[in-house]
Amino acid sequence: MRVLRAAGYRSMPWKNGGGVTTEIAVSPAGAGLDDFDWRVSMARVELSGPFSQFAGIDRTLAVLEGEGIVLEIAGYPPKSINRTTALFSFPADVQTSATLIGGPITDLNVMTRRSRMTHSVERLVVSAPVEIRTEAGTTLILCSNGEVTVSAAEPVHLGPLDTLLPGPDSASLLVQPAHEATLFVIRLGDISGND
Repeated sequence: MRVLRAAGYRSMPWKNGGGVTTEIAVSPAGAGLDDFDWRVSMARVELSGPFSQFAGIDRTLAVLEGEGIVLEIAGYPPKSINRTTALFSFPADVQTSATLIGGPITDLNVMTRRSRMTHSVERLVVSAPVEIRTEAGTTLILCSNGEVTVSAAEPVHLGPLDTLLPGPDSASLLVQPAHEATLFVIRLGDISGND
């Protein structure tokens, strides 16, 4: 079991140079923006404008902070996304631009190379203990806000924007919030269904 602390995340320019992205985790380790199998990151969007394009990548986006955005994706109707709407998945290799609804936002991006990987993202708002199944593949649990304790041989505490990567032998985890907390459960697997 590994804990990734928010203070240790790596920041870098967007692929298109229009802002800054904060990388939470990437595989393989050390992969760049053009050769990852999967990548989980956050981005601060200060201005309306185009999104970076990633060839062969599928992407899921959620809003963590701010009023929200409207995505204009080639071939799709406009999509409004805020902190309470359903997460939105779309191909990252089509022309996409975003219009801010009411000022800057921070978003969560989960991206996988569609020739190799699949992903799902679930948002949980919890105020009581909850059991989270980790299943096959790789699971990440991001504490978006609030604080939680994860039961393990030694209990693990997650603060705002900390992320837990359970070990491969963890079938499920008991997560106990201090008060109300918002979690994102990110499940990653290869296209054959193996980890």
